[in-house]
Amino acid sequence: MSGLARPPQFFKLVLVGRLENLVSDRRLVEHCALRLDILYLLGYEVDEELPWHSTVSRTRQLFPTAVFERLFDHVFAQCVARGLVAGDTQAVDSAPVKANAALEAVVEKQAAGALGPHRAGSSAPPAPAASVVTAPVHQLRNLAAHQARQGAHSSVPGAQQPKARLLSNKTHYSPADPDARISVKPGKARALNYLCSLAVDTAHGVIRHVQADFADRRDSLHLPRLLTGLQRRLRAQELRLRELLADAGYANGANYALLERQGITAWIPVFGQYKPEIAGFAYDAQTDAYACTAGKILSFRKYDVAADGGWRKIYWATCSDCQQCPLKSTCVPGAKRKQLTRTLYDAPYRRAWQRQQSRRGQRMRRVQQSTVEPVFGNLLHHYGLRRMNVRGHAGAHKTMLLTAVAYNLKKLLRYRPKRQLSLALALPRPILTANARAGQRNRRTKAPTRALRKRPC
Repeated sequence: MSGLARPPQFFKLVLVGRLENLVSDRRLVEHCALRLDILYLLGYEVDEELPWHSTVSRTRQLFPTAVFERLFDHVFAQCVARGLVAGDTQAVDSAPVKANAALEAVVEKQAAGALGPHRAGSSAPPAPAASVVTAPVHQLRNLAAHQARQGAHSSVPGAQQPKARLLSNKTHYSPADPDARISVKPGKARALNYLCSLAVDTAHGVIRHVQADFADRRDSLHLPRLLTGLQRRLRAQELRLRELLADAGYANGANYALLERQGITAWIPVFGQYKPEIAGFAYDAQTDAYACTAGKILSFRKYDVAADGGWRKIYWATCSDCQQCPLKSTCVPGAKRKQLTRTLYDAPYRRAWQRQQSRRGQRMRRVQQSTVEPVFGNLLHHYGLRRMNVRGHAGAHKTMLLTAVAYNLKKLLRYRPKRQLSLALALPRPILTANARAGQRNRRTKAPTRALRKRPC
């Protein structure tokens, strides 16, 4: 069978797969062979055979990611030229996409020394980086204890049950797709997924940025890279980002500070556990200290790093103040002194919390949900993004870019700008001749006389 002679044929073919909601390359070739309109679009004759499905997969791997990025930028530029993009407000969200690998086929990771060094003359391929255990010892010990408790809880006396496996990205990986990560979506079973992150314009729902991320990390950790790519595309179109909308999964003190430094208003709800005020303690911004109800001062002492890597500020009072305080039995009954812990980004957190409580903050939350969630629903159910047909992080990124290009193309083709139905023109007042002006004066003087004549007696 003939191959893909020109790059436009390949990109037309894969875009047809996205528009026709086809995930498999084999089904895509079979579907195109039965459609005369698609054959005409691809430049094939009726009796000309389409390429093998494996040719499509190999051609996808040959093209670098920069080519797919260039195609996305070209379509996005057309959307900007047609007026579909406002540019100042963006809604950000992410959703897991099932990887092309089975969770049942995952294997355990090995220690770095157990794999052995890879010889230069050996024909065997080197072991992937994902097959090596990189988690700290204390995390592995906690996972083993959790697995032991889970097995003891599920065991029933006298029943033969298979031992449950505790699958984690710290101890297991997929040999078929080492870049896929084990993740859990609320309400669904655990699976190997990729994470699709989107930035959608609030004007007409055009996708402005898309990227493939690893599914084992929090959404807030992917925001800096997403913001960098989004700003690059906006600067290329001479647009400026002013407001960013996201859900509470992107709430992070570092993200709040990053957006404020770039002059972007972050409409991101803070976590429910955050409290702008500490009951019984008043904060003084000038001295950076807290005062309790008894009048004792809790000064700033040091910085600390939390378990999740976030920086914290530690405040505590002196031992002599707490030991002599009459409220010690109720304030710190089992400690020598009172200690408070606050995040390093407490000021950005406070400003974000105040925006969240405002009426506009509530409205922005509804705008974010009504903007990006329908786009994800369309991509997952109508554009073939429900499952990956490729393997590897680079292949997943290419597939997401093609899906976003197909979505924006359909937006562009369906867009009909509002046209003005009628046009009113202000014509200049005509210049009257001397006879016309005299006749006009005579009509004005005779009009009351005719009205009197017609009045009944």
